[in-house]
Amino acid sequence: MPNQEERAELHKTIWKIANDLRGSVDGWEFKAYVLGSIFYRFISENICDYIHGIMKEAGQPNFDYTAISDEMAENIRQKMVEEKGYFILPSQLFQNVVKTAEKDENLNEHLTSIFRSIEASAVGTPSEDDLRGLFSDFSVDSAALGSTVVKRNQLLAKVLQTVAQMELGSKYNDTNNDTFGDTYEFLMQMYASEAGKSGGEFFTPQQVSELLARLASSHNSNIQKVYDPACGSGSLLLKFAKTIGKENPNLKYFGQEVNPTTYNLCRINMFLHNVNFDNFDIRLEDTLLKPQHMMDAPFDAIVSNPPYSLKWDGKENPILINDERYAPAGVLAPKSAADLAFAMHMLWHLSEKGTAAIVEFPGVLYRGGDEKKIRQYLLKHNFVDTVIQLPANLFFGVGIATCIIVLKKSAKTDSSVLFIDASKLFQKNGNKNLLLPEHQDKIMSLYEARKDEQYLAKLVKNDDILANDANLSVSSYVEQEDTREVINITEVNTKLESLVAEGNALNTKIAEIIKELGE
Repeated sequence: MPNQEERAELHKTIWKIANDLRGSVDGWEFKAYVLGSIFYRFISENICDYIHGIMKEAGQPNFDYTAISDEMAENIRQKMVEEKGYFILPSQLFQNVVKTAEKDENLNEHLTSIFRSIEASAVGTPSEDDLRGLFSDFSVDSAALGSTVVKRNQLLAKVLQTVAQMELGSKYNDTNNDTFGDTYEFLMQMYASEAGKSGGEFFTPQQVSELLARLASSHNSNIQKVYDPACGSGSLLLKFAKTIGKENPNLKYFGQEVNPTTYNLCRINMFLHNVNFDNFDIRLEDTLLKPQHMMDAPFDAIVSNPPYSLKWDGKENPILINDERYAPAGVLAPKSAADLAFAMHMLWHLSEKGTAAIVEFPGVLYRGGDEKKIRQYLLKHNFVDTVIQLPANLFFGVGIATCIIVLKKSAKTDSSVLFIDASKLFQKNGNKNLLLPEHQDKIMSLYEARKDEQYLAKLVKNDDILANDANLSVSSYVEQEDTREVINITEVNTKLESLVAEGNALNTKIAEIIKELGE
């Protein structure tokens, strides 16, 4: 495994290569080719590693899957699909395709055939949904790659060759490490940063993802299932893979996403983090209208950064008010802002001892109308555990300061809400702010201590919050430190008297000089 310094240098090199490679192609559009090629390389090397392990145990340590015939490989197709979820013929492996890519006049057709074959290998098996459409964004005939087939093939060959040269697997012995997954997430972050708001819609900064995972897992033992109803590229769920997942290899990951491209990114991300197909269930559908995991609930931990102020059907859809997820509050989130609809959805899916950590836009904390009524419901039933004010400029394309609401069902030990003001806990990094590990540690210490700390944390009874219009804004309860310079009146008066005396003496001196000049 590379250390932090090696990883940072690797990422820096990879980004420069990927950025230089695209030439005039829009970076946001070009990401599908770089990320898709990394995935293609990963599953090719991963299945080779897996087969090598099996053959080594069988007494054939020198077996090389890349060198055998497709006909011979067919003998293990069924076993590979059952255990890995997919199958790749030796001739279709990334390692073999890249060798002849530069001279392959039909590279575009060749890649299309390979990707279809990989996806088809799972048809009719439990992994079918996990493989279907994974390469759909890798459009080999896109005019963005070049005006002719020849030019497009030339660029595709360069992409494959470049990805082949990246030090992702061989330098660190095998693909059973985080190098592929880390690189994939790093590139997604860089593309999201470059794309601004459009990229920020699917990517939650890693430091925020880490904080949400820590909040959801704190004092939450024996987590077996984690869930994100607006999973984007899966970065929130995968923080559990790096922590709890290493201790519990059977941890299950559930997510739903409405955007097809992002849905593909999430599933690919799962594979790249060595989450096997039978350990994740990511669905493509509208969460608020067509939830896909109600039969899988309840979940031990829920983490999410749902879209801010999303428009939805609301009260115009007469069915929703009777939906078991929303009905308990007696009202629906307004048509113009579905934020609290997501919160109610997550609360329904949460286990009795579980924790949900949700990124929210600040308006939901204090706006009136039906949103106030939903907050009242949450407070009266003691579901709101903690509200954390985050610094501004943490998210791509969103400058405003966001917040985190932590929900619990019956795991609370009091009838209060802890308010934490973390708005000043950050480090400036260009035009963005970073939530460093020490900032996360401070937030977690406040969260776990659950007591007042001047200027940072305040524990407030639910009844007092209800009496204040169910206002959940942190600034309404945590006292702000007065950073203005304290003025010492005595010192000011003494200085003023001294200046007046000096002025009088100077006036006298000037008068004497004028008098002498006049004589």
